[in-house]
Amino acid sequence: MNWLRARLSSAFPQYAIMTTLQASDVKAIFASLDKVMADNREYLIELDAKVGDGDLGLTMTKGFSAAVKTLSTLEEQDVGQLMAKAGMAIAQAAPSTMGTLVGSGFMKAGKAVKGKTELALPDLSEAMTQFVEGLMARGKAKPGEKTIIDALHPAAQALQHAVMDDMSLEEGLSNAYDAARQGLEATKEMVPQHGKQVPHREKSRGLQDPGATVGVLIMQVFAEYVTN
Repeated sequence: MNWLRARLSSAFPQYAIMTTLQASDVKAIFASLDKVMADNREYLIELDAKVGDGDLGLTMTKGFSAAVKTLSTLEEQDVGQLMAKAGMAIAQAAPSTMGTLVGSGFMKAGKAVKGKTELALPDLSEAMTQFVEGLMARGKAKPGEKTIIDALHPAAQALQHAVMDDMSLEEGLSNAYDAARQGLEATKEMVPQHGKQVPHREKSRGLQDPGATVGVLIMQVFAEYVTN
């Protein structure tokens, strides 16, 4: 299918299909993440307040705002370096549990694709796989424990399957976003095993996990950026 996409893009450049993410795209994606987190600030606060301390919306807006400011000062073309430095900025600006986890995830993802100036679907798949590995190692958590992992682990798996099936970047990210949403829905039937939600285990049953909601927002931004 790749040869067909290439011929279509060549014949109709106005409808060129995005096949890779470059440095400018990574910066634009983090700018979109910053906006989406700001737009959902009160929603995340409300979700988190039901089972925690309600600081998630503040943490995510502070973290991604710092990431955008950091990236705006860089002329770096290495997309791995950009991801890693954005992750570091998030972890430093928002040193809470979720800020540290998300920051660590982007640092691990960036390390996985360090040295690359563009990311094709296989590269992005590896980056997301390592993002999730970073989350699980840092948070000592695994799928099924009502965390952000329950959205991003199925998203990473969907990207892996997309690579094996020779899908386009757009198709792969669309599938990953769908998988993340399904993972978020599944958290409603889970009870938390980590963090501030643990004392509210039964109270959280039937509610979607706030962290997994952040995971879905991340995948939404990636998918919509490539589509639009």
